[in-house]
Amino acid sequence: MIRRYLLYLIRWQLSTPILAPVIALFKHSPSLFGTREDWIGAAIANLIGGLIFFWVDRFIFTSEKLGTVWQVHENVTCGECGKTARGYRLVKTEGYDKTKSAPQFRCEECSLKKSETLRKKGVRID
Repeated sequence: MIRRYLLYLIRWQLSTPILAPVIALFKHSPSLFGTREDWIGAAIANLIGGLIFFWVDRFIFTSEKLGTVWQVHENVTCGECGKTARGYRLVKTEGYDKTKSAPQFRCEECSLKKSETLRKKGVRID
């Protein structure tokens, strides 16, 4: 968990080169790329944002209270057609729980077909 948290904070810092010049632009800084203070301010703002939004994003993407839970991974082999693509897996929704099952990802096309099959069986998918 700590490793993910640190990676998340680093990801937030990657937006500093975008944020600092925008701050400079709006405050009419003498340099197009901003001052040292603009960069420090952007880095601190991103640190604070990362510290807060890690927990918010974690809640959004893992909370069962929000309804359907999906798992998405890049470059997986589709369990239906065998194509390598972004893979989707419906983990849990009302009347459907695969949290303890071995993950089986599907490409977008096959995932849409599977979702339609589940809807016809009465499973609610958001």
